[in-house]
Amino acid sequence: MFTDALGRAHRPDPDARIVSLVPSITELLCTLGLARQLVGRTGFCIHPRDVVRGIAKVGGTKDVNLDKLRALAPTHVVVNIDENEKPTVDLLAGFVPNVIVTHPLRPEDNLALARLLGGVFCADEAAARWCDAFAAALAALRAMPKGPPQRVLYCIWQDPWMTVSRDTYIAAMLAEIGWSVPALGAGRYPRFDWNAALVADIDQVLLSTEPYRFTEAHADALEKQLGKPVQLVDGEMMSWYGSRALDGLAYLRELAAAR
Repeated sequence: MFTDALGRAHRPDPDARIVSLVPSITELLCTLGLARQLVGRTGFCIHPRDVVRGIAKVGGTKDVNLDKLRALAPTHVVVNIDENEKPTVDLLAGFVPNVIVTHPLRPEDNLALARLLGGVFCADEAAARWCDAFAAALAALRAMPKGPPQRVLYCIWQDPWMTVSRDTYIAAMLAEIGWSVPALGAGRYPRFDWNAALVADIDQVLLSTEPYRFTEAHADALEKQLGKPVQLVDGEMMSWYGSRALDGLAYLRELAAAR
């Protein structure tokens, strides 16, 4: 038996029909050799492109088309606490035999995630190989000399401006290179307003390429406005757990070296 983020036990099932409602996990399932068992995905599940093109879409992460999903007759649906809405997940539990809930909060949680999915869907060997590679990359990152600590404001949205709290996966990734985010209110993704005190308290601003599509033009304009360094960062590398998290560790090393 394998336990998900809510403590629910799941039996191995080599014949599972899987719907993934989490883009990063869709990619991980493909990495583990499970693409043929993926019968459904969201429109945001875009990696690996050539593979997912042939998998049916069931809406978005927040606006799942339950009728389309039901018609695919999945035995398992994989969801995430941050990505998917609880009322939707509750409805899924009414007609899907197995709903697997995930909630990675730190880079090392990728190991348990891969073992969970590899175990439930009988891809243990592939999961073990991936975990070995990830553990080695994480150890190498942690052995790297750290530069001076930095206070960074990681922006995920504008109009309204939104950032990440200290208990998010993104904040934990940044902490691996000695960068910390300010506490700007309740909630995991708080809204904020620019003010002199906030700008004075940070060393630099990071604009993520997702979920809002910040660009270099946004970064240049904001840097002129604030008088503080602003750089564009790859949101997939910073926030996608699973397969992309392995490249994300190398990306962190590049970020640290660039400063």
